[in-house]
Amino acid sequence: MAKQALGLELKQQQKLSPLQIQTIKLIELPVQELEQRIRKELEENPVLDEDNAPRDESKEEEEQPKDISIDEYKEIDDIPSYKLKVNNFGKDERPQYNTFSVRESFSQSLRDQLGFRDVTDHQRQVAEFLIGSLDEDGYLRRSIDSLVDDMAFRAGIDTDEDEVLQMLKLIQEFEPTGVGARSLQECLSLQLAAKSPTPENLLAKRIVDEYFQEFSNRHFQKIIGKLGIGEDEFKDALSRITKLNPSPGGQIDDSYNDEAQQIIPDFVLDYSNGEMHLSMPRFSIPELRINRKYADMLMDAAGSGSTREQREAATFVKRKIDSAKWFVEAIKQRHNTLESTMKAILEYQHDYFVDGDESCLRPMVLKDIAEKTGFDISTISRVVNSKYIETHFGIYPLKYFFSEGLENQDGNEVSTRELKKALREIVESEDTRNPFTDDQLVQEMEKRGYKVARRTVAKYRDLLNIPKARLRRTL
Repeated sequence: MAKQALGLELKQQQKLSPLQIQTIKLIELPVQELEQRIRKELEENPVLDEDNAPRDESKEEEEQPKDISIDEYKEIDDIPSYKLKVNNFGKDERPQYNTFSVRESFSQSLRDQLGFRDVTDHQRQVAEFLIGSLDEDGYLRRSIDSLVDDMAFRAGIDTDEDEVLQMLKLIQEFEPTGVGARSLQECLSLQLAAKSPTPENLLAKRIVDEYFQEFSNRHFQKIIGKLGIGEDEFKDALSRITKLNPSPGGQIDDSYNDEAQQIIPDFVLDYSNGEMHLSMPRFSIPELRINRKYADMLMDAAGSGSTREQREAATFVKRKIDSAKWFVEAIKQRHNTLESTMKAILEYQHDYFVDGDESCLRPMVLKDIAEKTGFDISTISRVVNSKYIETHFGIYPLKYFFSEGLENQDGNEVSTRELKKALREIVESEDTRNPFTDDQLVQEMEKRGYKVARRTVAKYRDLLNIPKARLRRTL
């Protein structure tokens, strides 16, 4: 027992310093959230002051400045000398960033449409609950009776199945057409019902309503025989069905207004004359200075006649100064860490960044970049998370450049993204009347120099949302 106690006593436990904790938190933030975080720190730390005005050094000697630099008080309580101006990003405070155009929130769009309908407050509550119950594809996957119970117990809404069905029918009239469906069959049927009643559309709706099982299993000849129609008629109807949207919640149609959501790239890559130039978006981190009254408080506390209250106030200010020092140093470390990591990625994936050719994208995992930079894998993971780079061929999240790898027939590693691209190209070029089976896809991949197992092909096919051969067959 004594030995065991001794072993426990000698166990070491590593603790992170305030600076390390601050740095870790800042590394995780994308650039726009970092600026918000800096503004928040300025609001919460009374010691920090924003000073963006240009300073005339010739007049500073003649006139007493409003604020006093921390450097002037470095001798008090061993406050180290440090410059609280972080000038990593240049002088341009608000450059014109590229942005992504993000669709309006799906649920909010439905609620907005509900606002134009003549319903009672109670009906609106029921409808809003239904909207909140839709999945990401726009489907209602839950039974009506369970929703009735949920509304009563979770939201205090007293309703019944008839009213819920009535509100669901109302929602199914909203855009995009097909929303609120309880199955793929109902989703397609709703979309066809909304189209003009041409012979082709009416036939397509009949196929979906009456022969959906046969249609799903690609038993086209059976449908043609039961309906007593020609092959050309069926092809026209099939064309109408295949153009429908099976996921109305995932792809809002063009009737929706775009909401421009600004995503500022954390890195910008310029490629010219065969050379890559990496930069980070420039914005101003203000110079941080101590307010005069706090500086005077420190001066008074340093004197021999300081009171207890003055010493306590000085301790408070000193703590705030230390917090400011850690915060600014963490910003600097964040910048250096992100820059080093991105440079390592560029070096590792140099051929890809020349023109964005996916076939040049090497297999790369977090460990590869950790080894090149000397950072921990967890640090690389934080850098990669929620960060973007703007290149001459588009804006990409850093996660895009990481993928596992497999060997080709020459023994060289290729990225899984390259394998997926090759698989997609093979399927797109196949004879749709006689599509490749998974075994045949393995053979086709081998012809291109990729040595993959059948289960790997099946896995990648699923990841690419490519159906099995039987479901890809057409007339």
